[in-house]
Amino acid sequence: MTVVGAVDCGTNSIRLLVAKPGPDGRLVDLHREMRIVRLGLGVDATGRFAPESIERTRVALADYVKIMESLGVEKVRMVATSATRDASNRDEFFAMTADLLGCVADGAIAEVISGDEEARLSFRGAVGELDPASGPFVVTDLGGGSTEVVIGDADGVHAAYSADIGCVRLTERALPSDPPTAAEIDAARVFAAERLAEAFAAVPVDSARTWVGVAGTMTTLAALAAGLDDYDSERIHLSRVSLSDLDRICWDLIHMPRAERAALGPMHPGRVDVIGGGSIVTLELARTLSERAGITELVVSEHDILDGIALGILD
Repeated sequence: MTVVGAVDCGTNSIRLLVAKPGPDGRLVDLHREMRIVRLGLGVDATGRFAPESIERTRVALADYVKIMESLGVEKVRMVATSATRDASNRDEFFAMTADLLGCVADGAIAEVISGDEEARLSFRGAVGELDPASGPFVVTDLGGGSTEVVIGDADGVHAAYSADIGCVRLTERALPSDPPTAAEIDAARVFAAERLAEAFAAVPVDSARTWVGVAGTMTTLAALAAGLDDYDSERIHLSRVSLSDLDRICWDLIHMPRAERAALGPMHPGRVDVIGGGSIVTLELARTLSERAGITELVVSEHDILDGIALGILD
């Protein structure tokens, strides 16, 4: 039975999934892990990866390679997303990844994917365990540099768009203070609304019945909504958060100083600085989906682009 490795390298984190197919066609996880490496730190301003960012990513990927080798991975695919699309020195990054991934499987390389493919992979991973009758689904993948908005149902994706707005990009552009000032928050909300308006113009969400959110901002918000003392992926996966609770949690995080956010039990240390930016993007997503589709709650999935990559390899 084929064992596959999927690696997703985004603006803020690098993540690994090692899995095999189960008897029902679904994935059976052998290992799932996330590390914050901030590959895209400063890319929005400079257009380049910093050497220290590439090195942090290299160290994490080298560990992932060892894990994949120990678990007998036969096929691997690594995708790079928003920050890598924007970086002028991405060839340095790809030279590093080719050296490491070649240890796992012949011809294994990293590749930068389009925002459209990123959206479609995220959708496939996110809705695989949901009741098809609860569709159409609108899936939002809120990353560090971009946010993908996708609508589809059991038959597949109907429309998708990748907006250039994410928790890292928004924080670097508009939220320099700790905590942010009222003027900074207002400017960030305007910027987020402008970028997401492009997505909602391209993706007709009015028919959506279920909103599914994936990636670290969404899972952290779900953990806080559940009152968890520590991050617990099993309790977070497919949990539901009312929009009223989501609004309260997001505003609390936006106005908190860094030290208070860091003291929250489920908060990953690498997400402390950018969760306020992620919360602002989430509020704008919630507002639009409520107004256009009558959405009243968010379903949070731990399964996302990683699962879509793994399923694609098995195809």
